[in-house]
Amino acid sequence: MERTNSLKAYAEAIKVIPGGVNSPVRALRSVGEAPLFIKKAKGTILTDVDDNQLIDFCLSWGVFILGHSHPQVNEAVKRAVDNGSSYGIPSLQETALARLVVDAFPSIEKVRFVNSGTEAVMSAVRVARGFTGRNVIVKFDGCYHGHADHLLVSAGSGVTNIGNSSSAGVPVDFTKYTVSLPYNDEEAVQTYFRENGEKVAAVVIEPVACNMGVVLPKDGFLKFLREITTKHGALLLFDEVITGFRLSLGGAQNRLGVIPDLTTIGKIVGGGFPAAAFGGRSDIMSQLAPDGPVYQAGTLSGNPVAMTAGIETVNLLSQNHFYSELETKSDGFIHELKEVIKGQGIQLNHIGSMFTLFFNERPVQNFADAKRSDQQRFARYFRSMLAHGIYVSPSQFEGNFLSQAHSQEQLEQVLNAISATLKKI
Repeated sequence: MERTNSLKAYAEAIKVIPGGVNSPVRALRSVGEAPLFIKKAKGTILTDVDDNQLIDFCLSWGVFILGHSHPQVNEAVKRAVDNGSSYGIPSLQETALARLVVDAFPSIEKVRFVNSGTEAVMSAVRVARGFTGRNVIVKFDGCYHGHADHLLVSAGSGVTNIGNSSSAGVPVDFTKYTVSLPYNDEEAVQTYFRENGEKVAAVVIEPVACNMGVVLPKDGFLKFLREITTKHGALLLFDEVITGFRLSLGGAQNRLGVIPDLTTIGKIVGGGFPAAAFGGRSDIMSQLAPDGPVYQAGTLSGNPVAMTAGIETVNLLSQNHFYSELETKSDGFIHELKEVIKGQGIQLNHIGSMFTLFFNERPVQNFADAKRSDQQRFARYFRSMLAHGIYVSPSQFEGNFLSQAHSQEQLEQVLNAISATLKKI
């Protein structure tokens, strides 16, 4: 695959941008590649600056459930831009998207918009602490909740390949109230709450983990968290930045039937623009200024362009049969993929239109399991798929995504590429 222009672009970027990228995993260092520079995307196809075309299974980390550049979303956004891109004053679009979110998510009675998943979780944690008057946050190893200082503890996603459980530049005092426990380990949670339950403001969890690769909760684990937090007066916070609008219109909580007190969403809700949100019960959300003492603000939060993109996207997702059709497509692909990888020392974790291939001989149920995966073999897999014209998420510790736009022909092409790849890695 020709890479001359991407390499030139990288050489220029690295002069003025740390690492040449604005988010570390894009550097592709863990898979032994130089970054790709993309000039356009349509449907499922990325086109780079060398005119290579790639079938996209990352989809901007799950954002484009409709595929890139959906015409209805694009047209709505163009009309919105003509009226101005930001006001710093309320618009009708904010209320319209808020209503769609409230109607979709069982846990959300009121919602506030921000610009990123990091902001959403950071703000929700602040609200939880303000509401309960407690300080301790319990999270789970391998769950990534954005790069706020107090949440970079045993995080997944790109942090996994830094080599530290947290990050340089984060004082120990900032994380002393953050406790990270093994994912799917009820006993560890029970032990901690038995000794410290009265100190816990909230338990925050990806209800289906995606930032250590896709890892499903064990049967009953989320229900157990719901019960133990209620018993001890702590809040349950679902980080659905990835799973919100991905696993159903109402996210993982709607699909799995466990209702948290607070929820964060992102990615899909912005329709391809910077937008995220946090919401929950009215009594909890009333802690936010100007109604209450918990401060949170943002100049571009709820800007009319991102809100318009979100409205159009959610309306399309709300149409009859969208999720059932995507599920049928995904189930068929996963069924064939299981046959392709049989006997290859690979674990396939999946739910709905999300999946991860772990290059691992044993089942992956938590972060310790995930880290036993063969990252060098994954890197060879990634490079081979790239050579076949397919872009998968460039980390062993991330999910891959299907969209409405993926055709059966493309899915067959991907299965054939995986089969060919596994014969040589």
